[in-house]
Amino acid sequence: RSQLFLFFLPGGLLQERDKRAKWNGIPTLLQKLYESSHPNSDLSHAHSFLKVLSSQLSMEAMSFVTEDRKTAQESTFPNTYTFDLFGGVDVNNWLEFRLTALFLLTVNDDLVKDCLSVLYNCCICTEGVTKSLAARDDFVLFLFTLMTNKKTFLQTATLIEDILGVKKEMIQLEGIPNLSGLVQSFDQQQLANFCRILSVTISEPDVGNDDKHTLLAKNAQQKRNASPSRAEVNQVTLLNIPGFIERLCKLATRKVSEATGANFLQELEDWYTWLDNALVLDALMQMATEEAEQSSTESSDESSLATSPLRHRLPQSMKIVHEIMYKVEVLYVLCVLLMGRQRNQVHKMLAEFRLIPGLNNLFDKLIWRKYTASNHVVHGQNENCDCSPEISFKIQFLRLLQSFSDHHENKYLLLNSQELNELSAISMKANIPEVEALVNTDRSLVCDGKKGLLTRLLAVMKREPPDSSFRFWQARAVESFLRGATSYADQMFLLKRGLLEHILFCIIDSGCTSRDVLQSYFDLLGELMKFNIDAFKRFNKYVNTPEKFQTFLTQINSSLVDSNMLVRCIVLSLDRFENVLYPPVVEVLSECCLLSYMARVENRLSFLFRLINIINVQTLTQENVSCLNTSLVILMLARRKAKLPFYLNALREKEYAEKYPGCLLNNFHNLLRFWQRHYLNKDKDSTCLENVSIWCMGIKGK
Repeated sequence: RSQLFLFFLPGGLLQERDKRAKWNGIPTLLQKLYESSHPNSDLSHAHSFLKVLSSQLSMEAMSFVTEDRKTAQESTFPNTYTFDLFGGVDVNNWLEFRLTALFLLTVNDDLVKDCLSVLYNCCICTEGVTKSLAARDDFVLFLFTLMTNKKTFLQTATLIEDILGVKKEMIQLEGIPNLSGLVQSFDQQQLANFCRILSVTISEPDVGNDDKHTLLAKNAQQKRNASPSRAEVNQVTLLNIPGFIERLCKLATRKVSEATGANFLQELEDWYTWLDNALVLDALMQMATEEAEQSSTESSDESSLATSPLRHRLPQSMKIVHEIMYKVEVLYVLCVLLMGRQRNQVHKMLAEFRLIPGLNNLFDKLIWRKYTASNHVVHGQNENCDCSPEISFKIQFLRLLQSFSDHHENKYLLLNSQELNELSAISMKANIPEVEALVNTDRSLVCDGKKGLLTRLLAVMKREPPDSSFRFWQARAVESFLRGATSYADQMFLLKRGLLEHILFCIIDSGCTSRDVLQSYFDLLGELMKFNIDAFKRFNKYVNTPEKFQTFLTQINSSLVDSNMLVRCIVLSLDRFENVLYPPVVEVLSECCLLSYMARVENRLSFLFRLINIINVQTLTQENVSCLNTSLVILMLARRKAKLPFYLNALREKEYAEKYPGCLLNNFHNLLRFWQRHYLNKDKDSTCLENVSIWCMGIKGK
């Protein structure tokens, strides 16, 4: 390489140039390291040079991290700049090769740790080094073999995490030598750390371009990539590791010894900037563990941290957040696996290993502690905020519940035995058969205690402050429990707990302006009210003035992309009620302001016009395709009543009124053609179509 000639210059000349350029002796250190790292060299000399080099780089790396990874400049990071001056990536590639040779030849744990430290610090301050390392598959796979050593595990895991974060092509887990044996050799703390690496290997890469998120682009991508992705293959690889899911469930549900002092939140705030850096926190926790090991027998249990001589120097809240940070990663891995192709297999294992009852037992003590009240200011009030481990933990917990409940019979594990009996009693009173999934629920796997997980979630949801970032995720989690075939008993279970009134308060009276939160509440309201006479009665009782009803309509009309699922629910429910005319239904039809509003043809046409007009084939995404399906539902119901020609003619008249003939019907025709190609070739979306068809036919199918 062109820069290596510097290492063969006479020592005096190199030192003189070093002094004038203020290179801090780095070229000389690299020269000596190069000379002393050959196979037959005395590695103790190489280690001494490496320790000095590691010390110089680590201080700059720490400064770099605490300054939010600003662009390195000579004045700010002179040592890193010197590396760049000597050729940047090329010089570091040479260094990596030398260090790899050291790894292969040495059994000195301290030397390995210093080698890893140099590499990691270079990666932090010089992006090119990380990319260079990521491009070498052999080196990345070799790093995994170093994870078998407990004393170098943390440094190795942290380096791998950074490398995989910039790797262009996802690594294949099946290529790691003896992966199953490696994972099985980890203690629980190591497995928790390993989940941070796994989260990168089992998630589909973010394309980072909105245009590629359109359904048109996704269809084209799927045609090019018919075989399973690397992420999907990696998921299967993990599921084949004996005991893997069981250990994750134990990690997710294990209890944490926590202080309940009044200073907890203040301590958490004081340590906030440090906690955001996993490397710093891990290093501190490793110090505590190592001191505990020196004073007692080796143990990876929580008790070792509690008895550590360093305990009085680390706030108890740090130990709590340390556990929380890794529960975030564990829950994320479980969530991704739940959404994968092996979903049913994962569901069966999560139920068997009692994940849901375990999380229920942690809910009040850890997940949603009482003293994380509304008066605590949460950093970054938005759904994407990840500045606090506690916020990330809560959001990941809610995402897991959403994935667990969505269209799956295991959703009833979120209840306890008494609540399951309540569902049965509701069905019996209404003289309707119990849902098959409820009858088949294994009661030994449901939640323990006085309240199930769903009931606990409802309680905190109703207490959540208006500007909370959790409202969106809470609503999504509860909605997933209702999704699928409509269950009157499920709806009544939630209605009896005041959920409908809470949703209406949030939409009408709370002053909520977040589109994401409002969309989640509209979707939840639609599932809660669908075909349910009692729900519409409750709606009419709460929305008891023209002003409230107008506010409600304004919220709906402000963004049909967000509210169209609720519009669909109202249209379908109205059609069902009109075809089942017995006294209670007739009463609701005549008195409910919402049903009366939707019964007027001009209002349905107004929704239809706008639903068709706000989308086209080029802009269809998973987010707004529901607008197309809702418009289809309106027209399908019109066809059943022999009114389809009237609706189509109304669309044509609207075009002429807008002086743009063909704009609506041509667009709708193109959407229909795409709809056929998109849905009829995708199993998952075909299932969604079947659910929509069940709604339209007014039957409670499977």
